[in-house]
Amino acid sequence: MTRPVLVTGLGLVSCAGEGIAAHLAALDSDAAPRTDTETFAPYCVHPAPPIAWDGQIPKRSDQRQMEAWQRLGVYAAGLALDSAGVKDDAALKQALHLVVAAGGGERDYAVDGAILTGLRDAADPGAYLNERLQNDLRPTLFLAQLSNLLAGNIAIVHGVTGASRTFMGEESSGVDALRIAQARVASGQIDAILVGGSYSAERPDVLVIHEMGGYLARSPYRPVFERGGPGDGDTGFILGSCAAFLMLESEDHAAARGARALARLDRVASDRTRRTPGSVAGSLETLWPQAGLSAPDRVLSGATGVAPITAEEHATLRRLAPAARIRALGDVIGHGLEVVAPFGAALAAGLVAAGSAREVAVTTIGHRRGEGVLRLVQA
Repeated sequence: MTRPVLVTGLGLVSCAGEGIAAHLAALDSDAAPRTDTETFAPYCVHPAPPIAWDGQIPKRSDQRQMEAWQRLGVYAAGLALDSAGVKDDAALKQALHLVVAAGGGERDYAVDGAILTGLRDAADPGAYLNERLQNDLRPTLFLAQLSNLLAGNIAIVHGVTGASRTFMGEESSGVDALRIAQARVASGQIDAILVGGSYSAERPDVLVIHEMGGYLARSPYRPVFERGGPGDGDTGFILGSCAAFLMLESEDHAAARGARALARLDRVASDRTRRTPGSVAGSLETLWPQAGLSAPDRVLSGATGVAPITAEEHATLRRLAPAARIRALGDVIGHGLEVVAPFGAALAAGLVAAGSAREVAVTTIGHRRGEGVLRLVQA
């Protein structure tokens, strides 16, 4: 059983603002995205916009107990429910399923700093580290870091209380969240699902983690496909605080409640290759027909800016879609890891709904591993 899967609601937040209109305007603009070059110098980030949280998270107590990544996600989920016209439909939300892609929560920076400082002079670093981790870290800190707290807070704040699941693990988790959500509706297992994720880039800990791997760009903002070229030592991504949620429904379910279909999401194709020269190109060439793509007029690429995979992806996309306009999501919102695929899918649905595109391809090539391709077309 393969039913059409429709996108009926969108919720977006990033440095470009909130809502689909602001992001479509940013997508078609050549202006650089809003960037903070001072707070974490020499690294820059694309920060979240000013947000009146009360609009989607009315209780201040709820706002206070969430970290930034959770507030962003809960807010975007509320926007998607509003967009789908189900925000006040308690019965529908009680049965609504939820899939979330998210990383971990924030760290206790004071404790981390003290442990790292003491570790330098410890006579037995292993024993010292074990002792400090057992005695200095609060048990509640581990609970606050759980990625499924985002799903829990969406349930608490918005009343979405159907079955939920959370995917965690860099860019691939966003691809898998969409893949599972689309497949469950298409197969007839469920009729409606809310899917998406959130990411907070304005955190010293995540910047340290990615810099240790050599993945962060150090120079001021440059377009993604201009980073890491021949003779260019500056390769990598600029992190962006962002969140995206989509409401997916079967065609019959959407029609029964009179919902407007923004676009149709076809099968989400995913892969995980060993990163050797040519592997990204080979993966894209395999996934392209699996996603049902033929001749898209727009391509939204989740390219990271990491060399050499970004150049390999760009060349392959130009070959697979020679007539398409190719745009890197990183030039609009920065890089949001788990959120890349949901954000790309949401923007693609917005392009289709606005009549700006007939068929849109979205690609996600993880900075270390994982590949994904998906297709959105007119419903």
